[in-house]
Amino acid sequence: MLRAILERTGDASYALLGPGDDAAVISAPSGSVVATTDTLVHGPDFRLAWSNGFDLGWKSAAVNLSDVAAMGARPTALLVALAVPRETRLSFVERMAEGFRAACDALAPGCAVVGGDLTVSDTLTVAVTALGDLEGRAAVTRSGARAGDVVAIAGNMGVSARGLSLLFERFRTDGEPVPVDATVLDAGELGAVAAQLRPEPPISLGPVAARAGATAMMDVSDGLVLDAGRMATASGITIDIDSATLGENPQRALSGGEDHALLATFPAGAVPEGFRVIGAVRPRREHGVLCDGEAVDAAGWDPYRDWDSSTG
Repeated sequence: MLRAILERTGDASYALLGPGDDAAVISAPSGSVVATTDTLVHGPDFRLAWSNGFDLGWKSAAVNLSDVAAMGARPTALLVALAVPRETRLSFVERMAEGFRAACDALAPGCAVVGGDLTVSDTLTVAVTALGDLEGRAAVTRSGARAGDVVAIAGNMGVSARGLSLLFERFRTDGEPVPVDATVLDAGELGAVAAQLRPEPPISLGPVAARAGATAMMDVSDGLVLDAGRMATASGITIDIDSATLGENPQRALSGGEDHALLATFPAGAVPEGFRVIGAVRPRREHGVLCDGEAVDAAGWDPYRDWDSSTG
């Protein structure tokens, strides 16, 4: 099974030694490595009734690539640990591997799976470690935002949350997930469901933001308000969001998670193409996040909120 997986994951440009030994060897031209890890568990994080193997591989790659990009780094390699039930078909795992490769090729060319682990578990679990290269720059952290900066975002806000709502509303029978029937969805609904099952974070814009002088940056995985609050706390400032920039459903844009947009702050006039301004950085006030100058509910993404312990 492992050989079948690795045959499908492609080659990493940064790998000096790829799969086949006890460990891979990855080059680090800048002399430092960005590293992150994330785990997706069947049930709260995905449902097999809604996600096929390709979707799962793609999403597992994308959410980790986004964390690397949020530091201003270029993704270089992924390590994947799979814990699969005994009855899992090889074809499903092969499709996962193809999803990993397709996501890397589309979102972070040159990055690929270079190794990992495979074991058996009652619950399908995907644990991914992503590595990245800063290309000689300092990492862009959450703690550098300064009063007077502008707040900007690249990527979607609230689209993935709409997709999840559609899945829960349209594709469950007696509380149990059922396969998605694309014929009952219009184009906008299809796009929202795709954003949930197969997200496309703006990975290439992480290094772009760093080169443009971003003072702070992070991946928005848990909702704009919740994650902006984390940046505000780390930086000791307040972020004031302009509701007019949030589209037709501001509340969903504020609270919806799993879009994996890049939230960044820049000096005025330094916002690069691909980012759009959504607010301003103020001196620290009582609340870390405001919308139109008023405090907002800090509710955000909670994968267990709508989980009824069924796996689907």
